[in-house]
Amino acid sequence: MEHKSILIKDTTKEEREAIIRESMDCQGGCENCSSCWLGGGSPWDIYQDYIDGRREIRQINAEYIERYRGGKNIR
Repeated sequence: MEHKSILIKDTTKEEREAIIRESMDCQGGCENCSSCWLGGGSPWDIYQDYIDGRREIRQINAEYIERYRGGKNIR
């Protein structure tokens, strides 16, 4: 199986939208994500910078995790 790059430089806006849609598709059930419960808000809002080509997914995830940890040493 070949893995396609998800980096901004290797994708179009439409492909980035599809990547987020496919990876965050909870189909109405949030039990596996809890993003909203943790104060993260809508996945579409969280990843809009990636869709628009401003920040990579890894950068957004790192910021989200750091905000969730709140300076605590949680692994």
